[in-house]
Amino acid sequence: MAGNPGGSASAAPVTLVTQTRVEPDQAVAFARWQDQMNAVVAGFPGYLDHEVVPPRPPLQVDWVIVQRFVSADAARAWLGSDERRQLLEVSQPWLVGQDDIHLVVDGGEDGAESVSTPVSAVISTLVAPGQEEAFRAWQRRVATSQAKFPGFQGYKLEPPVPGVQDDWVVILRFDSEPHLAAWLSSAERQRLVTEAADFTAGTHIRTVATGFDQWFRAGAGKTAPPPAAWQQNMLVLLALYPVVFLFGAWVQGPLLMQRAGAPFWLALFIGNLVGVLVLSKLVPVVSDRFQWWLVPSGRDPVRLKVAGGAVVVSLYGLLMLLFSRFP
Repeated sequence: MAGNPGGSASAAPVTLVTQTRVEPDQAVAFARWQDQMNAVVAGFPGYLDHEVVPPRPPLQVDWVIVQRFVSADAARAWLGSDERRQLLEVSQPWLVGQDDIHLVVDGGEDGAESVSTPVSAVISTLVAPGQEEAFRAWQRRVATSQAKFPGFQGYKLEPPVPGVQDDWVVILRFDSEPHLAAWLSSAERQRLVTEAADFTAGTHIRTVATGFDQWFRAGAGKTAPPPAAWQQNMLVLLALYPVVFLFGAWVQGPLLMQRAGAPFWLALFIGNLVGVLVLSKLVPVVSDRFQWWLVPSGRDPVRLKVAGGAVVVSLYGLLMLLFSRFP
């Protein structure tokens, strides 16, 4: 489906990937709502096309919405638009948690963003009891504002885990440290933070680099971009899960804890140490097998990215099915 060809002719096209989990009994209503969303974005400047991938349980439980724009500026304009925000307000009662959003440059190393090193901010916020809905509404306003800033690449909102963490955690990703710093220090964000004073009891921000780049040979050249952080994370999980499971089942439990009498905290540390050492060798091998997905060179990179994501998710399911049969 073709859209309005706005934006700079020299900018690299970008893909906006949104993962959304919907209450099972609201799937029909969400599908109709998504049709409305597609109609609105189709008239937005810079829009190119879209693809909607419905859930395929048990391997894929999220809706995956892929939207392409002529440039990152056009994608950010859509993310920060009032039209999108108003549509999202309608869908909130049907969702489980919050959307995960990833903005991926399709290629074209001419753009400055394609050679930047991604950086993330982990923002922990303690919300006052009974103020969760106010925080969610405020967080949607923050998401709309931050998406308008140069370098924005995506975010993820994680609610508290009872007995584990009391804070709400936002993982915010920009294409470079200066762009992230520009948003964090902006007057617009400071105004939003002031608005949250009545229902939050404290916020902590930690800035981190992507972290896995050294394990991925894709895009290691001077002009080629590194793989998107969300792709790296998916492949790290694909390699990490069997390592952790097998070490726990064959070494950590029966040998370290039962036979050697090691306490759990020590056995867990040894397991993590072994996991990191093994992953440093295993992840580059896995990334080599997924070069076609990490750095797609075909005529339709969006379909390759969607197909690659589906393959990785299928492998997750295959591993879980295999390990479920262990004694």
